[in-house]
Amino acid sequence: MPEPRKFALTPGKRVLFLTKDPELMRRQLAGELDLRMEDLRPEDLLDDINTDAMTPAWVCFDYDPAAIARNAYAGLIVDGQRQFVEDALARGNFEVIVAGAQKGVGSSRETAAQCEVFAGSRLAIASSFAPIHARNNINIGQLMGDHAMLARLQRGETIELSEFTAGHDAITALIIESGGLLPFCARLDRGEITVPPPTTAARPMNLTEKILAAKLLPGQGSYVAPGDAVLVRVDAGYSHEFTTAQVHWFLQNEYGEGYQLKDPSKFAVFEDHLIYAESLPSMAKHTAKIEQLRVMQRAFAAHTGVRNYGAVDGVSPGICHQIAREKFLDPGDFVQATDSHTCMGGASGALSWGVGATEYAALVYWGFTPIAVPESIRFELTGRLADGVTAKDVMLHILATFAKREDTLNRVMEFGGEGLFALSPDERATLANMATECSARGAVMEVDEVMLAWIAAHRPDADLDELRRKVVTPDPGATHAGGVHTIDLATIRPMLATPGDPDRGIPSDPKNGARVPEVGKVRLDIAYGGSCTAGKKDDIDHYARVLADAERAGKKVADGTRFYLQFGSKDVEDYARAQGYLDLFRRAGVELIKPGCGACIGCGPGVSERGDQVTVSAINRNYKGRSGPGRLYLASPLTVAASAVAGEIVEYREGMFDEPA
Repeated sequence: MPEPRKFALTPGKRVLFLTKDPELMRRQLAGELDLRMEDLRPEDLLDDINTDAMTPAWVCFDYDPAAIARNAYAGLIVDGQRQFVEDALARGNFEVIVAGAQKGVGSSRETAAQCEVFAGSRLAIASSFAPIHARNNINIGQLMGDHAMLARLQRGETIELSEFTAGHDAITALIIESGGLLPFCARLDRGEITVPPPTTAARPMNLTEKILAAKLLPGQGSYVAPGDAVLVRVDAGYSHEFTTAQVHWFLQNEYGEGYQLKDPSKFAVFEDHLIYAESLPSMAKHTAKIEQLRVMQRAFAAHTGVRNYGAVDGVSPGICHQIAREKFLDPGDFVQATDSHTCMGGASGALSWGVGATEYAALVYWGFTPIAVPESIRFELTGRLADGVTAKDVMLHILATFAKREDTLNRVMEFGGEGLFALSPDERATLANMATECSARGAVMEVDEVMLAWIAAHRPDADLDELRRKVVTPDPGATHAGGVHTIDLATIRPMLATPGDPDRGIPSDPKNGARVPEVGKVRLDIAYGGSCTAGKKDDIDHYARVLADAERAGKKVADGTRFYLQFGSKDVEDYARAQGYLDLFRRAGVELIKPGCGACIGCGPGVSERGDQVTVSAINRNYKGRSGPGRLYLASPLTVAASAVAGEIVEYREGMFDEPA
């Protein structure tokens, strides 16, 4: 066992405070100013720094962390200019980076943590960290602390490593002490450390706990409780061309060129995220890097034997989360993948969440992963949605209510109740998909015969009885640390999230006509329907319903507004064709896009080009710069389609296009 590590500030190294005042930030980066924690209040620091700001999509086209670090915080834009120019973080000689609350929200991309570490940072300070980002920091060896800890360090104190591991489970403490996940796995394999088995006695378990208990490696008992540190088998997972190259790079560097996976049968790679990136002029200069990512993904697939859902003749089979639920995720699975919207698999009764590239590399190599059993929060759905209301509105309500006050933070969101079963499988997937926007750890749902039939219908060789045997149900008397919250679906109104964060949802007012009163008249430049959240069959039905209503009234997409519609998978596109929707969409003036990701991650048609443009979108998140420099509102597929026809943001009501203007 190595000597206990201690942390002290290094003489000559600096501390960077990410302040709400851009001038203070500029002066620090220029070397003109050094601040102390006593000079500031936590509320002076930037909150909700998202991973897109830390490493925008184009930065992730590099897979070598040293190259990624050169463009650390490239997405932090002030007055249209990068706050951090190339190499600014490394040149500044910073070993501590300080932020406000909820640092690292958004995408699960590990590059956001890597850009700091490989630019010289050893310690991240914040009021709180988004769960996946925190895990990524731990996995690559960056320590995390709070503002009080920094004040002590700046007074010259040395802090024992035990203070950084305090509050963590036994396995996470060992990972921190080892300097990261891969060194931990190596020490575990050499027998230098052991993981103490959980001592939890027989108890009623909820969905999360029961699924994890069934995956425990031998010798760890049969029951778990929140906080238990365990080693669990992972049933399925996947990566995409944005992340696979780095996974391959880590595995080669750690285990040699000839490494092999334990069981590649239910792991996969997808070519979906960058399939349309090169259609944007702003991405043209990255063409060579994007192609290299594709080449490395193909090499990884050939080397390991994982399922390969690559593009054929330049067309993707679909978005990874949609294809995974169609093709290979089963009830009771424990699923890990390199994307924050992995939680969409929770709709199929599979406990699912996203992980970073280091964690994924370790779990696909070893076949298991170390975790602390997370807390859960249960949403008991009752009633039925009113006409014109969708699951997207339900999730925007949850975001504005429960996520905003951090009830969902780092917890698995469990869903059940007769209201859940009144929703279609696709609508349930919308709820599961956006658990990550709630800063939740993941999602999982109860499963009924309707969901089982949906899964079986997408797999010619499916055995319905076998699927039934895999279904996990919560035990009577199971508890949830986050409580049980009943939501009557009949009370939900259409919602609109204003630019900046998905939790800024505002309900419509039925007395105010079609507009949301707090927003008023908002002229529209772009409407976008698609993404893993809103490119499913039911979503396509929603768009078609509105446009058919408009066509009957002699209307189409408004002049000056562009409506993009992108399919979530080839299966969804084939469905739209069979329903006759493609001709309807074209007559209405919709611009159709083949399956895949795109505008949602700023890598496809539908991205705004100017800061003064307004978009209403059915995607999952609307952080600044996420889908171009313009102002981005989030809404349901019905609202998006209705707004495209109206030329302004409006709620959909059947027959609305027959009404006088």
